[in-house]
Amino acid sequence: MLQLMLHAHPRIAIPPETRFVLSGYGLRHRFGDLRKPDRRRALADWIFTEETKVADLGLDRDAVTARIVAGPPTLGSAMGAVFQAYAERFGKPRWGDKRPSYIHNVDVVLRLFPDAQIVTITRDGRDCVASLLEMPWHRDGIHKAISAWARSVDSARRAERALPPDSYFPLRYESLVQSPETELRRLCAFLGEDFDDAMTRPDQVASVAVPERKKWHVRTHAEVGDDRVGTWRDRLEPWQIALCEDALGDRLAAQGYVLSGIGTAPPAQRVRYATVAARHRLGAVRRHASNAYHRVRPDAQLPARR
Repeated sequence: MLQLMLHAHPRIAIPPETRFVLSGYGLRHRFGDLRKPDRRRALADWIFTEETKVADLGLDRDAVTARIVAGPPTLGSAMGAVFQAYAERFGKPRWGDKRPSYIHNVDVVLRLFPDAQIVTITRDGRDCVASLLEMPWHRDGIHKAISAWARSVDSARRAERALPPDSYFPLRYESLVQSPETELRRLCAFLGEDFDDAMTRPDQVASVAVPERKKWHVRTHAEVGDDRVGTWRDRLEPWQIALCEDALGDRLAAQGYVLSGIGTAPPAQRVRYATVAARHRLGAVRRHASNAYHRVRPDAQLPARR
C-alpha cells in the first residue's frame, strides 16, 4: 500500500519488489573491476536473470544494459540505472525501492546510495503475524513469523537511533490508513516533495505497479481503509494471540499497542518459539559477521554516482 501511495506521486516511481540490490551486493566480487566495460556488462546480464525478478519492471533489457555499460563504474550506479529507467517509464525524476529485508541492511543500502532516505512502516505485530500466516509463500509457521516481526522492529529502532532526522522517517500503519492525507503530507515534507492528492488513492495505480501473479496483494486494488486494523482478534486462535504477546509484549507496548491480557501461551509453544527465534537471530548474526569486514571497508566501486 505504501509503495503504491508513493508511486501515485507525480514525481516518484516505486517498482514491484525485485531481488537484485542485496543479492548483487553479496555477489559483487563475482563481477570484478567495474571500471572495465565488459565487467559492467556481466553485471547487467546478471541483473536481468530470472532470479532477480527485474522482468516485472517491464524494461528494455538492451537499453538498460547499454546505460549500465556506459555509466559510472560503480555497483550503486549500475543498480540505480535500473530504477531510473523504471521511473522514466512513467515520466518521473525520482525513484525508490521497497523490500522488507532492507531494514536489516540499512548500512548496505547507504553504501550503495549514500543520499538515500529511509522510510519504514510499522504495523501491530499481531496483525502482521496473522497476515503472514495467510500468505501462500510463508511456510515457516507462527514461530518464525513472530520472530521476523521482533527482529524487524529491533532493526528499525537501531536505524532510527543511528540515522539523522533527514535520513530516516518512521510511519505507523494504523495512523496511515486512518488519516492518510495527514500522514502522507508529513512523509512528503520529509522527502522534500509537495503532497499530491493522488497518493490517497493507491488503488488507482495497483494494476500498473503490482504484478498480476501476486494474488496476495489483491487488497491493493481496494480503497484505503482501516477495516483490517485489529483483525488479529478474529484471525488468530487464543493460544496464538497469547504467544504473540508473550514474545512481543514489550515491543508492542513500546509501539503503543494495547495487549489483550489473554494470558500466557502453552509452555511447549513458548519453548518452541524461543528455539526458533534463537536460530533465526543466530543465522542473522552469522551472515552479518561474515560480511563485517566488507561492510566497513571503503570501496570506491560501491556508491552510486550521478
